[in-house]
Amino acid sequence: MLGYDVGETTVAKYMIKPKKPPSQTWKTFLENHAGQIVAMDFFTVPTIFFKVLYVLILIDHERRRIVHFNVTTNPTSKWVIQQIRDAFPWDSSPRFLLHDRDPLFMASQSSLKKMGMETVITVPHSPWQNAVAERMVGSLRRECFDHIIVLNEGHLRQKVSPYVDYYHSTRTHLGLDKQCPIHRDVQRDESGKVVAFPVLGGLHHRYERAA
Repeated sequence: MLGYDVGETTVAKYMIKPKKPPSQTWKTFLENHAGQIVAMDFFTVPTIFFKVLYVLILIDHERRRIVHFNVTTNPTSKWVIQQIRDAFPWDSSPRFLLHDRDPLFMASQSSLKKMGMETVITVPHSPWQNAVAERMVGSLRRECFDHIIVLNEGHLRQKVSPYVDYYHSTRTHLGLDKQCPIHRDVQRDESGKVVAFPVLGGLHHRYERAA
């Protein structure tokens, strides 16, 4: 536009090329959107009569808080959708819902989009991409169901519920700077002596200071 007759290829050769910003890693994506991500996963628990029960867990990334759980003997995509609706009523759905390629989750994609959620699907055989949910499932197994014989669906639900309360208000997490998902005040020496309160029949304990 200044009247100079210059070859386009010559200009392209000497133009300073802007550096492309590095594409964000999976870890960076999870960290940047932690407050908008809820992860979900299934795990199974056998009963004393060798019946397999299914537990669905939904957990938020920001505070590692278990948003919802439920137990069933026969999971279906309709059941999964209903659990998500129960977890997020009145347009309270998160922006992202992270899950693996479980057929029940994949069959629910259209319903999830109608609820305003963008699904983030992990690649095959990569449980580390859903690390928060996988870690929660591992904690439930190691700290609870490796020590308990489950009788039936109702018994399993009765055991998950108090563990979730313990997990939220008592169990500390390194990822939360040694805090609980539900913030817990630090009790100093002057508050009194340490008293242990049993959880799950003494399988775990909540320690507090009492005058």
